Amino acid sequence: MTVLLLEDEYPAAERLQRLLLQAAPEAQVLAVLDSVSGAVQWLSTNPAPDLILSDIQLADGLSLDVFDQLVVRSPVIFTTAYDAYAIRAFKANSVDYLLKPVKLVELQAALTKLREWRTAPSETASLPTPAPTDDTARRLERLLDALPRPDRQYKTRFLVRSGEQLLPLAVSQVAWFQSRHETTTLATIDNRRFMVDYTLEQLESLLDPTLFFRLNRQFIAQLPAVQRLHPHFNGKLLLELQPAPTDEVLVSREKAGAVKCWLEG
Repeated sequence: MTVLLLEDEYPAAERLQRLLLQAAPEAQVLAVLDSVSGAVQWLSTNPAPDLILSDIQLADGLSLDVFDQLVVRSPVIFTTAYDAYAIRAFKANSVDYLLKPVKLVELQAALTKLREWRTAPSETASLPTPAPTDDTARRLERLLDALPRPDRQYKTRFLVRSGEQLLPLAVSQVAWFQSRHETTTLATIDNRRFMVDYTLEQLESLLDPTLFFRLNRQFIAQLPAVQRLHPHFNGKLLLELQPAPTDEVLVSREKAGAVKCWLEG
């Protein structure tokens, strides 16, 4: 089985490849691509893979845009923290839609579903749409419930540990989050630091996107924390955050325009 992997987070791509090796040892990853443009170019110049394993959010946009630009005949398993794109994903040759962090048992189940689809009679195999089972109905119901609604409530506070105590911390006090060595740190506007039990992928779906932005693989920042932007090498941006983290905060050329739009409101 040949696989094209679309993922713009290097650690996530590495983890998916390890899980894929466990779930399907015969799988061969043909390429790992981090952008819509790269995926469109690759799919335009190579034979269709047996499977596309794709995140929703790529470096330069949504992977779903690939299916708007090309006729893609390969079945797709989406792996993402963005449950809001469920319905659009099901229309894009989707075999399954797995929320991050992906679990081995879920990936195995999705690959089993793919194999069952492939062995189905030819007259029913033209589309990899899941059969209308009770499990599929429950999955669709759960994903529909997760779609953004006008009254959607984003996370308003975190419970953080301070010594032997647990403290409620309002989201308005958060300056930024940093992921480092599989640990996520929350920094407050008054420069206190706390560990939180969330990945950046999970936080992206929990936080109000008008206030928080995923700057790169390491950082999510709240709007007031961004003090200055400096042009950097090769079209990147260097951001000054307050309080200042120990690591540089660089925004890729592909995300630079989106960051500027977010800051302008």
